[in-house]
Amino acid sequence: MSEPDSAIDTTVAHSPRIWNYWLGGKDNYDVDRHIGDQFREIYPPIVDIARGSRGFLSRAVRHLAGPAGVRQFLDIGTGLPTVDNTHEVAQRVAPDARIVYVDNDPVVLAHARALLRGTPEGFTTYIDADLHQTAAVLDQARKSLDFSQPIALMLMNILGHVPDYDQARGIVRELIEALPSGSYLVVADGTDDSGPFEAAINLWNAAGSLSYHLRSPEQISRYFDGLELLEPGVVSCPLWRPDSSDIGSIVSVEEYGGVASKA
Repeated sequence: MSEPDSAIDTTVAHSPRIWNYWLGGKDNYDVDRHIGDQFREIYPPIVDIARGSRGFLSRAVRHLAGPAGVRQFLDIGTGLPTVDNTHEVAQRVAPDARIVYVDNDPVVLAHARALLRGTPEGFTTYIDADLHQTAAVLDQARKSLDFSQPIALMLMNILGHVPDYDQARGIVRELIEALPSGSYLVVADGTDDSGPFEAAINLWNAAGSLSYHLRSPEQISRYFDGLELLEPGVVSCPLWRPDSSDIGSIVSVEEYGGVASKA
């Protein structure tokens, strides 16, 4: 990574930078790689989870921008730009797609504004807002998106950062209620199926980065209450509509995701 901004604390591991490291990105520092390597020693499948999550995002967005005909995406808590970001996938399919990213992390915002560039026909922007303040998120998003037309709400690996599960469900409900009929919800988060993953998450949380809380697959499914789940439902991310080239090489991981529509 280039010389750090003086406002960035490079002595404390940073959640988006660690995730960026696992995905093979360059926007990370020694402290992030150190924690990332420690995490991987305890729980080697984390790299498969990171890549499986990104693959799920790509396939979901490709479907929504393609057959589903969605032209607006609200991606909250997207993290540092890496490869196949939401706007890149959507605008490859539909160059006129409009994407609004939301984050309140100054590190993420600085990188995003420098690196995220959309198509001339479409629209891509990044707004500074907090997931917990849903009214503020929606108010700012309305400046760039038409809330009379379908919107795809992307919540990838962000709800696990909300410690209280009921509060996380409430946030999803408030956001979905503001969206028009024909909109979609895309969610993915880590699951608590194994002790090693829990142990690695404990290391993550102790490192001083934004804490993360694993949910059960059943809990992740509850985020979609009242919506119509697309097949195959809520499953391990690599199992959600894998590409034909993936057949025979799919690895199930402890991160579950799904896509659902609002009637």
